[in-house]
Amino acid sequence: MAGNTYNPYEAFKKYGDLWEKQTNEMIHLWTNNREFLEASKVSSDIQTTYLKVLQKNQESFANQLNIPTKKDLANVAKLSIQMEEKLDVLEEQIWNLQDSVDETKRDIKSVIEVSSDLVKLVKQLKSEQTKHKKELEKVNEIHTELYEVKTELTEIYRLKEEIASLKDLMGQTEEKEQELVITSK
Repeated sequence: MAGNTYNPYEAFKKYGDLWEKQTNEMIHLWTNNREFLEASKVSSDIQTTYLKVLQKNQESFANQLNIPTKKDLANVAKLSIQMEEKLDVLEEQIWNLQDSVDETKRDIKSVIEVSSDLVKLVKQLKSEQTKHKKELEKVNEIHTELYEVKTELTEIYRLKEEIASLKDLMGQTEEKEQELVITSK
């Protein structure tokens, strides 16, 4: 008995499929001829013209009442999307600028570090330069003193030569005197 049970859903599906098939055939017969197509074309043209007139009337009425139309709302939506895109571009540019500013700050810090090292080096060079100037002054003093000593030595050497020549003269004079004394005896 379980095999003979009546299922209303299957019967409903069977009749629904049959009704759909017959309806589709009937629609196909009505629409599958030239006269129906021409009539539907004329009808759609009239409907298009009527819709355009209706749309113009609605727009003029909405303009007089200062009410936004569907077209106005679409334009606002487009403008809103464009504005969001521009804001995104600006935000990205700001991030790029911020990154470049951060990079510039790092570069400036490194330049400052290098310049401070240079300042230290310049100060060190200046102190060494002053030391070298003092040493150069001392060397110049020593040089002048050595020059003075040299001139004094040359004078002493001349005096020595003069003394030697005087000794020679004196020795010669003594010899002549001794010869004279010997000859006079």
